[in-house]
Amino acid sequence: MNQIQILAAPVGRVLLASLFLLAGLQKIGAYEGTAGYMASQGVPGALLPIVIALEVLGALAIIVGWKTRLFAFLLAGFSLVSAALFHFKPDDAIQMTMFLKNVSIAGGFLLLVAQGAGAYSLDRRA
Repeated sequence: MNQIQILAAPVGRVLLASLFLLAGLQKIGAYEGTAGYMASQGVPGALLPIVIALEVLGALAIIVGWKTRLFAFLLAGFSLVSAALFHFKPDDAIQMTMFLKNVSIAGGFLLLVAQGAGAYSLDRRA
């Protein structure tokens, strides 16, 4: 493994997970509005605590490289489900861009599932 690969893994994990960390924290601050939006899309607002926990805890796990394959798999699935539920609107170019963004993020997480966290991670220390 060369130096670029060694350094790219933790930087990539931080960049990939930061979206979910920030989104989860924002959902805490806008809890009622987020639960209402979910309900308006046919998703029970009662699922919001699970969503927040997955986004925040999953992102932190990915960032530090702990149980990376598991959390990457869960966040890949979450990305695909949320893409389908909230963004698949073929007549709306912005929503389709959001849909494809989520699909692409799922692809990045699946690469973590396949490759693992890399050298600078808690997974590597175990």
